[in-house]
Amino acid sequence: MKKILMIEDDQVVANTYRNKLGVEGFTVETAATAEAGLKRLEDFCPDAILLDLILPKMNGLDLLKQLRATPQYQQLPILIFSNTYLSRLIQDAWKAGATKCLSKANCSPKEVVEALRTTLGLAAGTARTSAPEPRAKLTPVTPTKPAKTESPFVKEMRHSFAQSFPETLMKLRQAITTLAKLPPSAKRSEPIQDIYYHLHALMGVTHLAGLGEFARLVEILEALVMELHEKPESITASTLRTLAAAIDFLPVLYERPAATAPHDLARARILVVDDEPLSRRAITRALENARLRSVGVDDPKAALQMLNDSTYDLIFLDVDMPEMSGHELCARLRSVPRYQQTPVVFVTGLNDFQNRAHSTMSGGNDFIAKPFPFLELAVKSLVHLLRAKYPPSPVPVA
Repeated sequence: MKKILMIEDDQVVANTYRNKLGVEGFTVETAATAEAGLKRLEDFCPDAILLDLILPKMNGLDLLKQLRATPQYQQLPILIFSNTYLSRLIQDAWKAGATKCLSKANCSPKEVVEALRTTLGLAAGTARTSAPEPRAKLTPVTPTKPAKTESPFVKEMRHSFAQSFPETLMKLRQAITTLAKLPPSAKRSEPIQDIYYHLHALMGVTHLAGLGEFARLVEILEALVMELHEKPESITASTLRTLAAAIDFLPVLYERPAATAPHDLARARILVVDDEPLSRRAITRALENARLRSVGVDDPKAALQMLNDSTYDLIFLDVDMPEMSGHELCARLRSVPRYQQTPVVFVTGLNDFQNRAHSTMSGGNDFIAKPFPFLELAVKSLVHLLRAKYPPSPVPVA
């Protein structure tokens, strides 16, 4: 019987996978910290480790590096099970010797079991001893679509989530309000930590409850808040607006039945219009990090032709461009019937009230201030694309 050590600070996630893997024939031990995992490792001698990267005190990456530097653990399969929007940490984990990287938001318990079986060279439905799969052939697991019928487990997790979500949402809104009221010179670590704590707890349940795009939005929000905690200088009026808008959209997304199944946002078409190459590349990179594809163009007139020739689901416009400003281009595209409701986001270095008013008057939905964290733009993009797919339910007329 193969032994698995799961190092995970979310008790709900840890208990769920301990039970699931136990039913599948594995012997499982859990640890809530890297330090506890190290102690358990010596006595338990696992055949594989499931490791979260975000842990209190010592993080999962440091633990991975320490294990790979120890001869007896250099070949031990270590599967990262974490937030895959933490791209820098994920890349560092691959470099440090991770065997596989699995997404908490996208991988079901069944897929995690299959990943362990593949890694350990086990046939489906078994947990017998066998030689590990060669490291050179190991690749990240591609999530599959969930089953159409809900299992009793998913229903139970959905019910648990429904009970806790209203209070969590209230606490998130309170923390955002507290953060917004603090001057830039104030210490902002406590409200940021509160926001991260509540998102992290939310993340632990949403992926188990099969909440699809809801889980994806929470995952990328968690990554953004972690980056803001590490770089508090990145907390601006723009990032606060993005956080508040995303959190306010969570209950709208949760109420939609379609939010329970992943929507293929990879097919969404995004147009980026900016005459500055570095700025245009920054936007497209941020979208790539969010697993969204885009087309960049530097000429507003060429962009207008592209808009006439094809259909785009989201548009980013630089405000200050030669010959035709972003505001002018927005006003012109709004005259095209199929673009009257398409979300348009202005990207600008101008963050004053007059510019915001002008952006709204010309037909824009939102704006983001330069320079921006990549994850902020990714969050904003995801919210606008999902909002277009799942608009708020109309209020019934009495």
